[in-house]
Amino acid sequence: MSAIMLDGAMVHYEALGRGRPIVFLHGWVGSWRYWINAMQVASTSFRAYALDLYGFGDTFHDPLKYTLERQANLVHMFLEEMGMGRIAIVGHGLGALVGLAFMEQFPRSVDRIMAVNCPFGSDGISLRMRTASVTELVEWLSGRSPETIAVLSDSAKTDPLAIVASIDSLQADSLLGLVRATGNPCLFVSGQNDPAISVPPQDPSTTLPTMVHHIMLDDVGHFPMIEDPLKFNRLMTDFMALDSGISPKELQLKEEWRRRVR
Repeated sequence: MSAIMLDGAMVHYEALGRGRPIVFLHGWVGSWRYWINAMQVASTSFRAYALDLYGFGDTFHDPLKYTLERQANLVHMFLEEMGMGRIAIVGHGLGALVGLAFMEQFPRSVDRIMAVNCPFGSDGISLRMRTASVTELVEWLSGRSPETIAVLSDSAKTDPLAIVASIDSLQADSLLGLVRATGNPCLFVSGQNDPAISVPPQDPSTTLPTMVHHIMLDDVGHFPMIEDPLKFNRLMTDFMALDSGISPKELQLKEEWRRRVR
């Protein structure tokens, strides 16, 4: 286990590979652990990092640090301590929101971001995310799949206040305005069967700016990186392989990828 002290708090992280940095940020249920497979794939071309956010896994618990802004500042301090420049981010749920909040504060530090099962506003998050216990959330979001539950073993370490505080700090109209303003390449990926995060009835792809694209993955729920790792990792690899400054909309033009999604 690797850990560093940031602003007087212990922060746990893991790292694999060599190359340009890519940072994985977990969601509301679990820890860095469910990124292991994706990190192994990414590590063939990148230096892959995954860290536990405040209140999760083996990182310090402090209710004063649970807002999206404070979690984003954790990412900033981590990058400064590790001496990183521009990074790619793969964030899931809460991690996607933290990554976007970080990009809003430090747009020049982000080359691109893949936001997985990210709500497009506070009304896109099921009320059950705020009211259910962590154990109930694990069973609900995992679909009781033994494989998924196994990689969510760190969920018992979660401070429930970290879930509620992050949702409370999400502004209903902030997300799309944020991605429009930064101009950084953003790929939104949604699981069609996610019970916790709903996508607007109108396909977001029709209204998103040039540097932002949305892909819906069929037959997966809240954890596409676990439920269908082959499909998820191929999409992640294709997105990361795009030249800097190229719109992720180019992915929809790749016939090979379109066959993969089907």
